[in-house]
Amino acid sequence: MKKDDVNALFLGPKSENEKFFKEMLIMMIDEHLQWRKDFHPDDKPAISTSEKKEEIYKETFERTKNALLELSSKLKESSMPWFSPRYLGQMNSDTLMAANLGYMSTILYNPNNCAYEGGPATTSMEIEVGKQLAKMLGYDPKKAWGHITAGGTIANYEGLWMARNAKSFPLAVKEVMPELVKGKSDWQLLNMTTDEILDLIDKTKAGSKFDEVRNHSIRGIGTQGGKFGKVLVPQSKHYSWPKAADILGIGQENFINVQVGSDFRMDIEHLKSTIDNFISKKIPIMAVVTVLGTTEEGAIDKVDEVVKLRDEYQKQGISFYLHIDAAFGGYARTIFLDEDDQFMEYDEMIQKLLEAEVMEINWPKKDVYNAYKATGQADSITVDPHKMGYIPYAAGAYVARDKRILDLISYFASYVLEEGMVNSPTLLGSYILEGSKPGATAGAVWTAHKTIPLNMTGYGRIIGRSVEGAERLYDALKKSEYLEVKGKKFLITPLVSPDFNIVCFAFNEEGNKSLQAMNDLNGRIFDQCSYKSGKVFKDDFITSKTELDFKHYGDAPKKFVMECGIPGDEWDKVKSVRVIRSCVLTPWLISNTNYLQYWGSFLHSMKKALEKIG
Repeated sequence: MKKDDVNALFLGPKSENEKFFKEMLIMMIDEHLQWRKDFHPDDKPAISTSEKKEEIYKETFERTKNALLELSSKLKESSMPWFSPRYLGQMNSDTLMAANLGYMSTILYNPNNCAYEGGPATTSMEIEVGKQLAKMLGYDPKKAWGHITAGGTIANYEGLWMARNAKSFPLAVKEVMPELVKGKSDWQLLNMTTDEILDLIDKTKAGSKFDEVRNHSIRGIGTQGGKFGKVLVPQSKHYSWPKAADILGIGQENFINVQVGSDFRMDIEHLKSTIDNFISKKIPIMAVVTVLGTTEEGAIDKVDEVVKLRDEYQKQGISFYLHIDAAFGGYARTIFLDEDDQFMEYDEMIQKLLEAEVMEINWPKKDVYNAYKATGQADSITVDPHKMGYIPYAAGAYVARDKRILDLISYFASYVLEEGMVNSPTLLGSYILEGSKPGATAGAVWTAHKTIPLNMTGYGRIIGRSVEGAERLYDALKKSEYLEVKGKKFLITPLVSPDFNIVCFAFNEEGNKSLQAMNDLNGRIFDQCSYKSGKVFKDDFITSKTELDFKHYGDAPKKFVMECGIPGDEWDKVKSVRVIRSCVLTPWLISNTNYLQYWGSFLHSMKKALEKIG
């Protein structure tokens, strides 16, 4: 793909590619209609010509048409314009034509990917997509396994589900086949590496006692009051994680928040001290979760340093399951892969991105690069095609480094089984949290991946434009410093230099020392530049906001508050700061785009908001 090809991938902010989209949609509908006609063509029509002439038949068509017109009216009236470059609110953007057409085409066949019988075509597509994502994330696709979920939340649940069951398996082996773990203490069994646990699975199968062992694991006997250890997550975690601890019976007291720094990445020293504290009390660590693209700040945790820390602990006989929540940032790894899908060396990458015009900025920072380089060393990863994959909802994904781990969570229903399929990963319903699931989603992701390479020549170009847009917004805010409205100066302070494509910032009136007053100001600005204004089709930008408070972040936001001109003791009193949050997923806000002139229009929109609130 060349640079301008990105423009041919989307319907476009002004429906620029409507002719092609219509042609392809009609073609796919015609294909489906003919498929119906060709299935046993000798069968007589079920609906006769005379029945179609009846008045009640025509009335039914009319009711359907009216319902669709009313639906269209409601959708146009209050849906959010994700497609517009002026939408910079949540993690949404225009979606790929290939994905939309793939979804709409597949839904006509209504496949169910719970079992192979329910969707032979799309189940195979889902398994193929899982391997593609595994390769993209740095896994060996021959050993790894992945599938599409209803979203990142479900994928996170599955990651913790795997970690929980894996942690308990060695103790179950001791109960049933003690000869396999002879000489090992309970503490040693609770600190076996994931690979050692997977090898135990193979050994119990060879001894024909796998099912008995599994029944003695946590899935059979329960969590037993935190016996199997703590789950460590950064303060910047997605809200699905504490829900997962609840649903999986781990308990909130065993769910530990690790401090983030002022860059909103997990503090590695705090992680180490937290692990050391529990180890000193003989409390095991069940899992550590890192985030590749936090939902509030777009921060990239230092995955490589967590991997290094895990390796150091393993030398001491201590281990834990490592999961990466890359729901948001996972697809960005395509920027790091060359045209042959190989992870590039840092200097080579910077040079190639510039030469190939993937982006016109020097990105990424070295620590972000190192984090992405290390992803293949995690035990499992969450990634969302419906975020940076530009796929329509709902499409998350869970990817495991080693497919043997599926044995720890598999269930089978006799009515969906065929001889020889008991251990087949194509029997999705037995290996996942969901049961019935739409094959249309698999059709959408598969079509997108078929159209767009999962490397710098394909998805990398799209996401590169997004990252560049965010960098340009950050630069515009830094250079502007303040906006002057009605004789008053309002200082602009970005939260952090973006790791990815989210830019958070706050306004504060010059001379104001009250954090509460600053929070109120930014709340009123948000009201003018968001869905709350009720003016989503006006000429302003649409943003979002978030609250960074002590409960969730500790004192990490304090440095930013002080940079805004607010005394530190104000943070100690209020313990919460409100920021404007702009998710720059759109590929249309780069330097060569005529739609906007270097973010001047965005700043003008902010100025208008300040004028309206007085």
